[in-house]
Amino acid sequence: MSELASESASRVGRTLVAGVGNIFQRDDAFGVEVIRLLADPARSWPDGVEIADFGIRGIHLVYELLNGCDLLVLIDAAQRGCEPGTVTVLEVGPGDTEPGATGPQGTVMDAHGLAPAEVFAMLASLESRPGRSLVIACEPADVSPGMGLSDAVREAVPHAVRAVEEILGRIKQEEQEEGAHDDVFSD
Repeated sequence: MSELASESASRVGRTLVAGVGNIFQRDDAFGVEVIRLLADPARSWPDGVEIADFGIRGIHLVYELLNGCDLLVLIDAAQRGCEPGTVTVLEVGPGDTEPGATGPQGTVMDAHGLAPAEVFAMLASLESRPGRSLVIACEPADVSPGMGLSDAVREAVPHAVRAVEEILGRIKQEEQEEGAHDDVFSD
């Protein structure tokens, strides 16, 4: 195991909820919009949860993930062939990316525009990855230049917020259950 992978594995208890996307390409701003709602200071999250907007700064997301985390929840617009506005939760496993991937047609990665697949590939090439990675993806209707989400994607934002709330709620419940077990076995 490399030194980087060892460091990543040592960061127990950290969950990163990261939104990515380009606000100047209409529906590509989906992840950014979801994070905007999740980052509301009136919301409370379990200990160790960080909510962050990475926009088009994929390389910064990679560096942040090198600090290690148990769970990455990545929120993005993704063309998967569904109806526009369809929200799906996908798990990205260790074999789902290739270490050393350089980007489309073997080009060098653009530090300002790493797509999620390139983020995972770069992490794999550095022998590092979150303990578990989930992607909350929304099928875009329009990624042309311009600002503002299409109606279908705007209506999907609350569904993605609920998906994150459910995922983080399960974490909190698991922590409480583990705490209850700790009490049972304590001296």
